[in-house]
Amino acid sequence: MTKQQYKQNSQTLNSWADAYYVDDNPIATDDEYDTLYHQVLDYEAQNSDDILADSISKRVGGIVRDEFSKGTHILRMWSMEDVFTNFEVQNWLDRTSKNIGESRYFCEPKFDGASMNLLYRDGLLVSAITRGNGVVGEDVTDNVRTIRSVPLRIDYTDEIEIRGEVVIRKDDFEIINKERLAQRGESFANPRNAASGSLRQLDSSVTASRRLFFYPWGVGANILDEVKLSQKMEFVYTLGFIPPPITQSCDSIEEIEEFYQKLITMREEIPMMMDGMVVKVDEVTKQEELGYTGKFPKWMCAYKFPAVEKVTKVESITIQVGRTGVLTPVAEVSSVDIDGAMVSRATLHNFEEIERKGLMVGDSVIIIRSGDVIPKITKVLTDRRDGTQIAITRPTICPTCQSEVLDEGIQIKCQNLDCPDRIVNSITHFASKSRMNIDGLGSKIVEMLVNDGCITDIMSLYSLKYDDMVGMDGFKQRRIEKLLDAINATKGIGLNRLLSAIGIEHIGETASKLLATEFGLDIVDVTVEQLVELDGIGEEMAKSLTEFMRVNRELVLKFFQIIEPKVEEKIEAKANPFKDKIVVLTGAMSTSRNIIKERLELLGAKVSGSVSKKTDFLIYGADAGSKLTKAKSLGVSTLTEEDMEELLK
Repeated sequence: MTKQQYKQNSQTLNSWADAYYVDDNPIATDDEYDTLYHQVLDYEAQNSDDILADSISKRVGGIVRDEFSKGTHILRMWSMEDVFTNFEVQNWLDRTSKNIGESRYFCEPKFDGASMNLLYRDGLLVSAITRGNGVVGEDVTDNVRTIRSVPLRIDYTDEIEIRGEVVIRKDDFEIINKERLAQRGESFANPRNAASGSLRQLDSSVTASRRLFFYPWGVGANILDEVKLSQKMEFVYTLGFIPPPITQSCDSIEEIEEFYQKLITMREEIPMMMDGMVVKVDEVTKQEELGYTGKFPKWMCAYKFPAVEKVTKVESITIQVGRTGVLTPVAEVSSVDIDGAMVSRATLHNFEEIERKGLMVGDSVIIIRSGDVIPKITKVLTDRRDGTQIAITRPTICPTCQSEVLDEGIQIKCQNLDCPDRIVNSITHFASKSRMNIDGLGSKIVEMLVNDGCITDIMSLYSLKYDDMVGMDGFKQRRIEKLLDAINATKGIGLNRLLSAIGIEHIGETASKLLATEFGLDIVDVTVEQLVELDGIGEEMAKSLTEFMRVNRELVLKFFQIIEPKVEEKIEAKANPFKDKIVVLTGAMSTSRNIIKERLELLGAKVSGSVSKKTDFLIYGADAGSKLTKAKSLGVSTLTEEDMEELLK
């Protein structure tokens, strides 16, 4: 085979694969495909320098990682506002039309899978990153390359982020679950978990063995000229992506509801799990005008399908101990099939809910599951009781470590940091990027270290030695050294980061920063009375902190001794135009907005993410959009970055 023949044969294989996987219309027999495929593989084995970037051989996987690195989206990936009734949809439409007038809406199915962001440059797939927290996700590029419906090369050379859902079709889900049950004695709970688990395989050949599909539903960073989202998506489909089985443009609540009901009737015939319908304002300029809340775009919502209800029986109650020590009751129920997923557990949130429902072990109950919502019990069928039911009592000791628990009414908490059930979750939280930032210490690694007895609690991280990890699966010299260096690098970190990291219930990053500045290392002996005097610290937070320090005072002092956290000196801001003012930043600045935010906070300003009547100043840079428009309409003082600097002189 010549190089030219290799290129032609590779192109032929890709067209055959697209016809099979994307168009669902095979144009070659399996025998023809296999014969040509192995000829191409033989050529590549002898001519490794000639392998094409979109070679079909890249679809089989084989790359094995120690762990996943992080990747940053160019534009944030947002969640969606959920609506559940026609009335809620009408309210959403009223809010949008109030700001942008009449509009056309682009509606499509909402598939139940794992969200993914694909980045293409010069026509080639360069990265595939999970949604993560919307800004940073996991880089699973090697695994996504094995998904046949993801083009490795597209006929478009400008940079573009293509977003969509990675799903497993229902028939394939059943096959995978049978294999997994035979191999591991356990199965995936639902197709979404199966898709997510398949994407997060360290061995990409495992991902390749799962028949994953990618359905695009939007774009991130792009310079496409189309004025409507539906037009942009039509262009995306021409690049080789699978279009959804059905979409519709709607002008009114009646048309939206009609399409919604049509999708419900199609749930069985559409091969992917759907949990609702997505409604989007179609015009891009109107999307930009509406803007975003802190959590989701104002121009789109998810109209969720009705929950599926089934009757089952509560077999027992188990108690889970979370990272912060909260005891959560879980109902173990007789297995029941709800919308294609076998359900054997249901959340109960807390013991007050058990008491409110009057639930007993042995009760027949109605259980619901809606899309990716955790199954829950909605009603206890007391008329079916036969006298064999057993009352459920509130625990007084932790089921794992036998320590006395703190009963706060709604929450019951184990305060023992050494509780085994808390260890893996608490160490993972401690090591996370926004806390102590111990690179390379994700949940799977923590679990391995705990199971091998290398660490027993958070404190034992600081006595971890090289020899403890030698010989562990995947722990080579460089990896061990990097992990130990990352742990050592936490020494001298800010006290606020440490307080946030050790996992005190109700005490997050903002509260930790305030407490560290106000009390310093004396935080271990602070009183409820001192705490509630601070703006932003409520009684529940104060009680949680003081109780935590009462139980773990010596341990926290030991942290102070080993880590020697940096205590930022409390500085009272001098009089300035921004002291005690609410400020919003928008647009592109000459300096990072985070740096400007920190600067303003040091000046005593409160920097908010959204404009309201309470906003004192909006400071804007280039390409300022809807926030600037809204600020002007509300009469808020608007300043350029130069105006801000002038005021501060």
